[in-house]
Amino acid sequence: MKIRFQAVNFTATPPLIEFATKRAKKIELFYSQLIGVEITTKLSNSTDTENKLAELRCLIPGDDVIIKKKGKSFEEAIASASNAAQRTLKRRKNRERAV
Repeated sequence: MKIRFQAVNFTATPPLIEFATKRAKKIELFYSQLIGVEITTKLSNSTDTENKLAELRCLIPGDDVIIKKKGKSFEEAIASASNAAQRTLKRRKNRERAV
């Protein structure tokens, strides 16, 4: 599985990149056909405290699963998106088994 991390308009710290890759590796446990995960983080242009955006794109055969989440920190946004991706891939896996 390939993991790609991208920080838009800011420089990501090594602990943030490490956290994101750990969360991406966890996703692989829930869906065995996962080809790769692309993680994109960026700051939104709002004055809100929740202005950190994380987008996870799970590359699977057929079509991709894209999850976007906001948070007060990048870690919170990545964790939230990762949990949502796990739930989505579990549902997809169960649907494929039922067919």
